[in-house]
Amino acid sequence: MSQINSPDDSSNNSQEKLLIDVGSTYFKLSNKTNIEQHFRDFNKSILDDLTHKCGQEIERFDKKNIHICSSANGGLSTLIIGVTHSFSLKYATNIAFNSGINIIDTILFQNIEEYSVPSDLIDVVIIVGGINSNSDNFSEDLYRYLDNLTYSNVVFVGSELDVPTIKENIENVVVLPNIIDDRLHIVEDSLKAYLTNLYQQDIEGKEDIKDLYNITDNQIFSTPYVVNKTLPFIHTKYAVVNPFVLLDIGGATTDIHYSKDLVDENIVTENEYDRLVFKKLGVYKSKQSLIFAAKNNEFVYELLMHLKVTENIFEEQSNKATKVLMQLAIFLVLCKISHYKKAYVNLKLLSVNSFVLTGGITKVLTVEEIENIISFFYKKILNSDHNPATVLDNNYDIWTLGAEVEGKELCQ
Repeated sequence: MSQINSPDDSSNNSQEKLLIDVGSTYFKLSNKTNIEQHFRDFNKSILDDLTHKCGQEIERFDKKNIHICSSANGGLSTLIIGVTHSFSLKYATNIAFNSGINIIDTILFQNIEEYSVPSDLIDVVIIVGGINSNSDNFSEDLYRYLDNLTYSNVVFVGSELDVPTIKENIENVVVLPNIIDDRLHIVEDSLKAYLTNLYQQDIEGKEDIKDLYNITDNQIFSTPYVVNKTLPFIHTKYAVVNPFVLLDIGGATTDIHYSKDLVDENIVTENEYDRLVFKKLGVYKSKQSLIFAAKNNEFVYELLMHLKVTENIFEEQSNKATKVLMQLAIFLVLCKISHYKKAYVNLKLLSVNSFVLTGGITKVLTVEEIENIISFFYKKILNSDHNPATVLDNNYDIWTLGAEVEGKELCQ
């Protein structure tokens, strides 16, 4: 097992910066020499709670030197409609995940009539398909589906020849350059910028987060977006060996960041690491969906026996129950990214050298309890004694790494 080392405080920056991460459970503050954490008081606004607990530290810094990331607003829910699994849906999904966006579903246009219409409000619908020399990729089926869908934003990033028809039939659609070029390569910059700015607008629409602009002059970014951007530098500070998988398991969602050499069909992008998010595998806000997923996994009851508990643990309200739910979340996520339950990708888990764990899980489980689950998964699902190193980020250091690597200050 490996433990993350505290980052050194050597820096060539002329001005010290204060980094703040507002999570769904904790505040994290980092300066050049220290990281501190505070459990949130949900009876207060975010700004009032933050200034009450950390006001003296915040007052030490100019607003221009305070950089904030947040996952407290829950992120943006996204629905993607594409023409092919291999290109349009795959490319748009990749861009959305790595922009810190949460995808609720992807729809293959040719089968759109078979898909149910989500009842919840969708923050953004992405429509994509066809290279610029192809036209008529969509029909009336698309417009009928959208008429029954409740959404706040819709963006088209498909063939430029379809733009006039799309504009004529979809009110307030935002048209951006095609994310698929004529050589079937991904073109990600425009859609990534749009989604990042949309996240910014979403923050501004939620008063608790918007109030944080009283203490910073810089844009507030999505925490998963910032974490993903720090990963190319993780080996410079921490005992992590590529290829690795980072699991960020919290109260509402589970995020996966992984080295791109763990997949066979890499998309050629600027990112060395890709992201997945499972919105229904959290331990607090999405506890019931986690339990539902567990009860529908054929190996979970054997895992419960391995942990020396029964299914009655699902009904308990105790520290032991929380630990078991966290362990189940690890197991279910590993199943989803393996050949057993393939999700968006099937990772080559036998090639993984390190598992890095961060988020709320690090406050609940020990390294030994985590390694117990990973070992069970490899033996039961992969029939292997492979034993990747377990790296525990129990001080929430990873999100600060981008600002600690010279020339890679990502929270600004």
